[in-house]
Amino acid sequence: MQLRYFNQTGWTAIFNGTETEIGRMVRVEGWDPATGTALVVDPQRGALRQVTDYVDFSHLERADQVVAAIPGGGWRAHWTDEGPGGSPLTEQVLAWLITSQGRATAITVDAEGHVEDADSADAFIPPGEELQ
Repeated sequence: MQLRYFNQTGWTAIFNGTETEIGRMVRVEGWDPATGTALVVDPQRGALRQVTDYVDFSHLERADQVVAAIPGGGWRAHWTDEGPGGSPLTEQVLAWLITSQGRATAITVDAEGHVEDADSADAFIPPGEELQ
């Protein structure tokens, strides 16, 4: 399970990688007001940098923008084979994230406190019901 990629601008920059750096996804933080070019954080420089300044910049992809979060309301996410040794696993839905496109994503917290999305769940169990 892996947390779905969300950000404020709704865009992600994709980089192919070089001989010294692996390929990566970086969230777009904003847009250069003069050129309209997407800006990402350059951690080495400690500043925003245009994506086109990177030799391995590939393209931009849409990311989800969260516009609301509502409590999990007693819902549970169930996976048939994600538990120890491929056993069934059921986790409480902590919250539902609502995107600007109207999509709801269930967010769970596992026993170790890791927050993850439940997009790969095999079923969602409503409050007060058991798995059929």
